[in-house]
Amino acid sequence: MSLFALGSRNQKTFRPKKGSPSGSKGVQLKKHVDATLGSGNLREAVKLPTGEDLNEWLAVNTVDFFNQVNILYGTLTEFCTSSTCPTMTAGPKYEYRWADGVTIKKPIVVSAPQYGEYLMNWIESQLDDEAIFPQKLGVPFPPNFQDVVKTILKRLFRVYAHIYHSHFQKIVSLKEEAHLNTCFKHFVLFTSEFGLIEKAELAPLEEIIDSILLIVLTAILAGRACTSRRNHRLHLTTLENLVEPVTTR
Repeated sequence: MSLFALGSRNQKTFRPKKGSPSGSKGVQLKKHVDATLGSGNLREAVKLPTGEDLNEWLAVNTVDFFNQVNILYGTLTEFCTSSTCPTMTAGPKYEYRWADGVTIKKPIVVSAPQYGEYLMNWIESQLDDEAIFPQKLGVPFPPNFQDVVKTILKRLFRVYAHIYHSHFQKIVSLKEEAHLNTCFKHFVLFTSEFGLIEKAELAPLEEIIDSILLIVLTAILAGRACTSRRNHRLHLTTLENLVEPVTTR
């Protein structure tokens, strides 16, 4: 069953994909994101492209992560209900309460689907606010922009944590675990690259995250070792070519 087909069942929570910030380098950076993700090398895909503005890069990727989580959570609206998930949790140790600091200033206990609804509405309002996510060329990002991005990503992480703890078996039964894992790996590598989520916030999925980062680190070290061996062989070959054969008479 298609993940995207499932996502369209509940239009209240599931929303159309947000576009990249326009009027800036957003469109070009989005093309770069798509191209590098297509290569399959997520470790390279998350890195800030040479010469690009960090805030532009954060903006484009934040929109992408919102879209990914929006679609993923949209697959579960039939199964994540106020009856099955009366509170927004990530296992028995972690409960998330909702507050946006404006309409709801004091954190309140809500069901997981209500939390998702509040969250998606709130993120959408941030992305649509041109004072936070500028749409026009030359308009600067606000001084608190990175703080807003950190809050958005921290809250999106909570959705991942809830999915893994409460609905992973359903994802497996839908044969979409590979897609979920790839999206989460991308999310983890990006937030780790720029230090966007505090370690304490990541505790509910600490084992999964440590595994992801260990695999990446192992690949990096293996790549360096391979490069070192290749350079060593090249060095030996060069020396051999430089040494004149000695002729005895």
